[in-house]
Amino acid sequence: MSRYLAFDLGAESGRAILGALENGRLELEELHRFLNEPVRLPDGLYWDTFRLFHDIREGLRIAGRERRLKLDGVAVDTWGVDFGLVDANGEICLNPHHYRDSRNQGAYEEALAKAGREKIFAETGIQFMALNSLYQLYAARRAASPGLWSASRLLFMPDLFNYWLCGEQANELTIASTSQFFNPAAMRWSLALFDSLGLPKAVLGRVLPPGQRLGILLDEICSTCALDPVPVFTTASHDTASAVAAVPAAGDRPWCYISSGTWSLMGVEADAPVINEKSLEMNLTNEIGVEGKIRLLKNIAGLWIVQECRRQWLLEGREYSYAELTEMAAGAPPFVAVIDPDSFIEPGEMPRRITEFCRRTAQKEPESHAQFIRVALESLALRYRQVLEMLEELTGVRVEVIHIVGGGSRNGLLNQFVAAATGRTVVAGPAEATAAGNILVQAMGAGEIEGLTALRRVVRDSFYLETIEPRHDPAWDRAYEAFLRIKAA
Repeated sequence: MSRYLAFDLGAESGRAILGALENGRLELEELHRFLNEPVRLPDGLYWDTFRLFHDIREGLRIAGRERRLKLDGVAVDTWGVDFGLVDANGEICLNPHHYRDSRNQGAYEEALAKAGREKIFAETGIQFMALNSLYQLYAARRAASPGLWSASRLLFMPDLFNYWLCGEQANELTIASTSQFFNPAAMRWSLALFDSLGLPKAVLGRVLPPGQRLGILLDEICSTCALDPVPVFTTASHDTASAVAAVPAAGDRPWCYISSGTWSLMGVEADAPVINEKSLEMNLTNEIGVEGKIRLLKNIAGLWIVQECRRQWLLEGREYSYAELTEMAAGAPPFVAVIDPDSFIEPGEMPRRITEFCRRTAQKEPESHAQFIRVALESLALRYRQVLEMLEELTGVRVEVIHIVGGGSRNGLLNQFVAAATGRTVVAGPAEATAAGNILVQAMGAGEIEGLTALRRVVRDSFYLETIEPRHDPAWDRAYEAFLRIKAA
């Protein structure tokens, strides 16, 4: 039996997940869970990066000192786009900002004006969002940040943690592809964009594929955590890339995926980037996955809206579990209103903002907490239908199966809504797709699994999957028409 440790860091929390692989089956166990809470400073919103690394070390300590495990590999995956800068001494000279930091919007607008929307998309094939790394880096330039010009290397979040774990500085391919300054067709950095925006090209380092042995856990960490020397792997370091690697598709029917969590990442797997006028118009993205596959996808606001409603009600003195919110929504009246999920990216006072949106669009306002959640879930399913139609139009292939993976796959009500809204078979699970993908890509790097097809076979053999068949309901078609009208307004 081999054992790999995955550190899976999401926008709300992180986990140390132990994977035991034997006879083609994978078993997962959570060793450590920790909060991931941003820090508001006078100059902006930051990730608490040092605290996160402390918790990564705590996960290693539990594995070594408490469980006395022998590990065959360690790897880190995180959300995309965010990064830190280190100087020639390897010290942090620009702390990682949170992608929701308000500085990004002005930088985004100015960078588009300078470099040109069409040129940026032709170079990168990445959908336009103010949070992308390109605009965060340009924001540092606009602010005349000294750290930008003293930096020796840009390290995305998993790259930074890998450096602190094993002392090696490198950029992993799947996370680099989220930046909007990596060319997925030429498989290289887009230096032309750096020239257009006056950014320092020297910070761009070597790019390594997922599933490569990067180094060995530092001696000090091994000693402190009572571990033998452990390989540190570049897994599919973007959490969505790990999740998509673990989509349990057999390939017998055309399929797409939804990696469901705070964000929903909905897309198809392609052999080459799709960069043309139509994909630019649709604002789709071409990110890189395992074995060089292209994740042609759309970022959608996901369960963030539910999370923010829950957070606001907690501030007001009413605490709900996510299970309670889902049960409440199931009993609420359908189609009270529809909203555009992607209009609610910013944090804070989510119920009030939904109410104002409904008032502005001449719709009935939700009257209870249950109705707010149902409106959010129904609208998310309708947005999935719209993106599904985009993907089918662009590829010319009718999708038959929608695989929903990640934590959001546990939301049975949303899964039912997706099947009803789209008229497609939904396969839900595994919920721990990201951790499973992280671990199994490590196993590929160790030579234990041969390729993506074999990896997905392990997933199918290891996890319970729920299949939901669609039942036609004309009410969903009427709601979709209303949704499209509101999106177009």
